[in-house]
Amino acid sequence: MKGPFTRLSLLWKIMLSTSIAVTLLFAITGWLVQDQFARIASLSVEEEVRQSFEAYRSLWKARANQLASVCSVMSRMSDVRAAFGTADQATIRDTAGEIWSKVSDHDAFFVVTDPRGTVLARLGGSTGFKGVHIAVVPTAASRFPEQASGFLLEGGQLFQIVLTPVYVDSSSGAGLLNVLVAGYMVDSTLATKLKESTGGSEFVFVSGGQVMGSTLPAANVDVPKDNGEEMSHVTLGGANFLQFSTPLVDEQSRPVGELHILRSFATVDRRVSTLRQRMVPVWLIAVLAGLALTYWLAKRILQPVKALDAAAAEIGRRNYGVRVQPRTDDELGRLSKTFNSMAESIQTAREDLIRQERISTIGRLSTSIVHDLRNPLAAIYGGAEMLVDSDLSPDQVKRLAQNIYRSSRHVQELLSELSDVTRGRTQAPEPCNLTEIVAAASEMLASQARKSGVEIRCEIRSDVELPLERSRMERVFENLFNNAIEAMPGGGVIRVSSSSGEGDVTIAVEDTGPGIDKSIASRLFEPFVTAGKKNGIGLGLALSRKTVVDHGGDMWAEAKTSPGARFVVRLPK
Repeated sequence: MKGPFTRLSLLWKIMLSTSIAVTLLFAITGWLVQDQFARIASLSVEEEVRQSFEAYRSLWKARANQLASVCSVMSRMSDVRAAFGTADQATIRDTAGEIWSKVSDHDAFFVVTDPRGTVLARLGGSTGFKGVHIAVVPTAASRFPEQASGFLLEGGQLFQIVLTPVYVDSSSGAGLLNVLVAGYMVDSTLATKLKESTGGSEFVFVSGGQVMGSTLPAANVDVPKDNGEEMSHVTLGGANFLQFSTPLVDEQSRPVGELHILRSFATVDRRVSTLRQRMVPVWLIAVLAGLALTYWLAKRILQPVKALDAAAAEIGRRNYGVRVQPRTDDELGRLSKTFNSMAESIQTAREDLIRQERISTIGRLSTSIVHDLRNPLAAIYGGAEMLVDSDLSPDQVKRLAQNIYRSSRHVQELLSELSDVTRGRTQAPEPCNLTEIVAAASEMLASQARKSGVEIRCEIRSDVELPLERSRMERVFENLFNNAIEAMPGGGVIRVSSSSGEGDVTIAVEDTGPGIDKSIASRLFEPFVTAGKKNGIGLGLALSRKTVVDHGGDMWAEAKTSPGARFVVRLPK
């Protein structure tokens, strides 16, 4: 079943196919570019998170080192040791405070404890450590005299601390006098400072399932979950982040919380959205430009095809002299040359066919004329013989002379027709009265019919006219009448009738003879097929049917229930 696509021209088929291909190609290319851009942006976000972690680690280590250095210096000072040796809290607080205020960071807190962790003195702001006992001091003693550092969860708050032991010399050796505990409170202020120091990454400190410090407004509600991966994607407050998690450990390297460093994808999403907005018009312009270029190229490529199509149409109209000018040396150029060779071959073959047909026509006509010359020559021969051998009355002589005249004129017409065909001239059809055609044919055989006792009855209306070649159609009916007369030597009737259809006229010629021999019924109109005739050569019916077909009609024999034969001739009006 043919669809709408099959009715399109070749140009539009190419355009439609190319437009789909170009659209898909640009769409896939745009998607790949966008996907690659998103991958690169994601990698850049991941790199930013890693850089933020490195910056945090460096900053955090620097802060811890600073506290450790200050505490280490204080633990070695003689006046500090002397004050700590008094065990008087006021003396310890005054001495340590004076030195601490000169060397410490104002955000840091400072606490002096005994070896059991009981707080003897505390320094620092309101955000400092508030407890009266630090439980990690005894557990950290295993690492003394080295300093110990880590994170401390105390009183629902998270701290980064450095523990520094203070020893005194005695007769029994060095003894642990006090422990200096310095640190920073981990809160949102600290997270904000880290964010500013690391280029905009978000920091969330989590311990005990609670957010201790965060740069995210909703962090106290949506706590990031650590899925065990170094890098992961999370959604907080409806926004997408790339998360890097690292544990927060105490002085014994035991985890007490997690630090989550997050980098928002908002910038990446904005860049991808901007890229999409810019790509859409570029994509549309590229598609339209591609289609326009495709249309121009396809039109140029199809010009030789259109020329071939027009030339083929001319060949279909039998204009075999048309040629196509090859414009290229590619497949289309070779196809044009092949087409020209084909057209030239067809033209040559047609001219040869015309010559052969003319020769064949001359041969067929010669055979037909030889066949048709028998009757007029027989009439001339018989009439002349009667004039020589018989003593006839003037009326009989006159009648014989008329027969000889008509027969000789008929011979002249046949020879003239042969001459015209030989010279390439043909007789054009002319309006002929059908009753006159039948009358002329029956008149040629009137003498033979009287001798055989055969009556020819013409029942055709006198107003029936058809475009015919008169002489050829007269011979058609003459052959039919002659065959019927020879088939009825004991006499009979030949009846000629007609009926008019919408576009043609049908003439029936039937006789009362013995009918058609069954042995030749199926081959009746083939050349050289004859039966029951003394002088017949089997060409009369074959040539007669050829004449009717040349007029655009047909001729056949119909079976009859009654004796006799019935031939039907159909001719177009």
